Amino acid sequence: MDPSAGQSEISHPRVAKTILDTNIKKEEIMAIKDRFPSKIPVIIHKYQKDHFLPVLDKSKFLIPGDMSMSHFQAILRKRLRMSNTQALYLLVNERTMMSLSLTIQEVYKEHAQPNGFLYITYAAQEAFGAREDSESKKETIQLLSAMNATSATLPLLK
Repeated sequence: MDPSAGQSEISHPRVAKTILDTNIKKEEIMAIKDRFPSKIPVIIHKYQKDHFLPVLDKSKFLIPGDMSMSHFQAILRKRLRMSNTQALYLLVNERTMMSLSLTIQEVYKEHAQPNGFLYITYAAQEAFGAREDSESKKETIQLLSAMNATSATLPLLK
């Protein structure tokens, strides 16, 4: 078996199913690319194990090829209504984090699937140790209060 043969395949079942569903529409994708030559067809979905973010209302997008990955990430953050304490990660083909300075066109040239789509998965992670719920705010206040009470009883070092 050729070791490079599996590199273009996507192992994630959800993405693989989406690829199979869209293989039928390859002619349609070619027509869209002829009609909008500067746009890149992208399918984006949430990472299955992510518990922080909602699912987008749609998954297929036509994105300008000259848009940077950082600009695309900023648009996604707004659509997902993310908090400032959450980090957003974009994975291409379920396995590669791309540089945010690259354009969508550059990523597409390197990672497009045979059916003509670029597959991007998004996921979030709480950053800076913060959680948004009121229970964690209470815990933080209690912890700070306890730290202040403890530090008042400790002797100062010279």
